[in-house]
Amino acid sequence: MFLTFMKSKLHRATVTEANVEYEGSISIDPILMRAADVQEYEQVAVWNCSNGARFETYAILGEEGSGEVCVNGAAAHLCKPGDLVIIATWAQMSPEEARGHQATRVFLDGRNRIREDLSAA
Repeated sequence: MFLTFMKSKLHRATVTEANVEYEGSISIDPILMRAADVQEYEQVAVWNCSNGARFETYAILGEEGSGEVCVNGAAAHLCKPGDLVIIATWAQMSPEEARGHQATRVFLDGRNRIREDLSAA
């Protein structure tokens, strides 16, 4: 049996752009992706703290050092620039692996700069 646990999250990221014309995904500054251990094309859950919308998509690399968090494609209808979102990833693990699991939690400021990094050790 495998259990699903939160692997990591970017907490209270500010949406910088919503691009309905792009094919899909969420573009994230690679600095933020590395901090939260998010791989390119990894499935992510996005929870919009500003309007309550929730959706899943996949992460792609944005511009390095830009603070970019751009929601693309159909999901862009669920977010607008300035919205606060939580971006989370998940991991499947056995009960044994799950014991003592600590998720990586990266807290951001209003400019999508890392304010606090509670990385898993």
